[in-house]
Amino acid sequence: MNTPPIVSPREWEAAREQLLVKEKAQTRARDALAAERRRMPWMAVEKSYVFDGPNGKMSLLDLFAGRRQLIVYRAFFEPGVHGWPEHACIGCSLGADQVSNPVHLNARDTTLVYASRAPQTDIARLKARMGWDRIPWVTITDSFDADFGVDEWHGHNAFIRDGDRIFRTYLINTRGDEAMGTVWSYLDMTALGRQEEWEDSPKGYPQERPYKWWNWNDSYVPGAAPDPKWVAVSDAGEEAFRNKDGATT
Repeated sequence: MNTPPIVSPREWEAAREQLLVKEKAQTRARDALAAERRRMPWMAVEKSYVFDGPNGKMSLLDLFAGRRQLIVYRAFFEPGVHGWPEHACIGCSLGADQVSNPVHLNARDTTLVYASRAPQTDIARLKARMGWDRIPWVTITDSFDADFGVDEWHGHNAFIRDGDRIFRTYLINTRGDEAMGTVWSYLDMTALGRQEEWEDSPKGYPQERPYKWWNWNDSYVPGAAPDPKWVAVSDAGEEAFRNKDGATT
């Protein structure tokens, strides 16, 4: 193994500062890409789809669970997939292990759902075995996967609704799926984004101050004002880490 040079603490800090410039540029580029996603045209979903859920039949609208946005990940757990019936696809399983607590997404009016073609009895067994109980998981019964480009490969489709009307807003698949799993990766692919003031979003999009909506995963109360102590702490942190150009990182 050909290792890098061994240097002093001062030299190491200098090397890190040099690389940090590129990391900041990458962060800005990622933010700009997310801003472009928020300006993507929407595709109306005219077809009706039916899924099997743990409590019976569900429509695509049902998957929103009353929220405004929906992300559906097409997982491969079904006959013919390596690991069946004990396991789902190894790659999809690795992804499921990375899924953050969905309650934080829910606080941004967004629902995450996994979908595959395995029966619900098998899905329930798999979730219990693998520790995925927090992930809503439905069974595809029709052409949903083929219609949204995930019949032969995994992928995340994002949707938004206006009343009962549903629109497809984005798709992330192939290597793009490697970065998925955090609250931020999910929100950044949606039409509304993180819904924070610093974001470059179209006029009229919901936005509020960053950090203030965060909470412990057992303490979210819809419509409740932020904890004033947390507001003070986050204000101090935001000021400390604010860039010279006035944007938070």
